[in-house]
Amino acid sequence: MARTKHLSRKKRLAKEMKRAVAAPYWAILRVFGKRRVYRWRLNPQERRHWRRTKLKI
Repeated sequence: MARTKHLSRKKRLAKEMKRAVAAPYWAILRVFGKRRVYRWRLNPQERRHWRRTKLKI
């Protein structure tokens, strides 16, 4: 990717990074109960990797 990016592209990248925030722990407990479960279950975008998954923005 280019080192210098257009402002519009940087805004879209910032918006995608905000989507990748983990769900709060109380929400996970409410949905899945007391069993052990990973945080990315409620937000699968959290597992995005810069090399593996492309954003298409």
